[in-house]
Amino acid sequence: MFKRMLSAFGVGGPSVDTVLDSPDAVPGGRITGQVRIQGGKHEAKIDRIELSLVTSAEAEHHDHERAGAAEFHRIVVREDVRVTAGEQLDVPFELPVPWETPLTAVGSAHLRGMVVGVRTELVIAGAPDKGDLDPVAVHPLPSQETVLDAFGELGFQFHSADVEVGRLHGVPQRLGFFQELEFFPPREFAGRINEVELTFVATPQELHVVLEADKRGGMFGSGGDAFGRFGYAHDEAERVNWPQLVGEWLTRVAESRPSGYHGHHDEYGHQGHHGHHGHGPGMGAMVGGVAAGVVGGMVLGEVIDEMGDFGDFGEE
Repeated sequence: MFKRMLSAFGVGGPSVDTVLDSPDAVPGGRITGQVRIQGGKHEAKIDRIELSLVTSAEAEHHDHERAGAAEFHRIVVREDVRVTAGEQLDVPFELPVPWETPLTAVGSAHLRGMVVGVRTELVIAGAPDKGDLDPVAVHPLPSQETVLDAFGELGFQFHSADVEVGRLHGVPQRLGFFQELEFFPPREFAGRINEVELTFVATPQELHVVLEADKRGGMFGSGGDAFGRFGYAHDEAERVNWPQLVGEWLTRVAESRPSGYHGHHDEYGHQGHHGHHGHGPGMGAMVGGVAAGVVGGMVLGEVIDEMGDFGDFGEE
């Protein structure tokens, strides 16, 4: 939560405190809470109370990557708010969480490098008065959790996560960025694959899973990257045998001879495999790997202080 005097009113002006009902959220869900305004020594008028969701995203900038604040959803909570001297005014809110919101937590473990927060902004006399961020832990949907569980079961080790400005081919992406969860491959693929990046693109009806394998060069030169794309309805995704599906894809990638094209290329498209997935120690193993040395991530205040601004990446 943040609590501060409104700078536009100076000494004796009202103060604002944003309180979330819960610090936890899921894609497609809602964040609820209250914006609490405590009146100062005289009446105050606030044109609008606005809330937005913000994350940290990386973008290519003159041949190098640069991190900045990416606002990706905004709502107007209330307009034309008048607060009398000494009055306490509680303004409730519901903030929808876009389906493509980056994940920041798996179980009780924070994903290193990830941050999502709620920012409160008050517009006074036409000028915005921005507040600090209230951090939110965004947890995976059940359909996403089954995929992460499979990664742990197969022996992947979580490395890091980031959000990149750009668009992916072949998926119904609406936001102007996407999250990449980076893993070291299972031991049996060491020497053939450097790492595997996992991206979720969710809609109200479906979960799309994009995999990118960074292959080692070996005797054929540069290995290049190989992609896999899988799409299912959420309830169907919970029943897919993801360990088998991902394992087979990874084996094909590792055993395939690299083409002469060393850039990005689509190796495998939508798969129609079906099966039942039994919940084993996979997710626990993955979270354990996170807790062993990858937990922590960036401090929210430091992230925002160091960010530039790429503008807003809202839904189309």
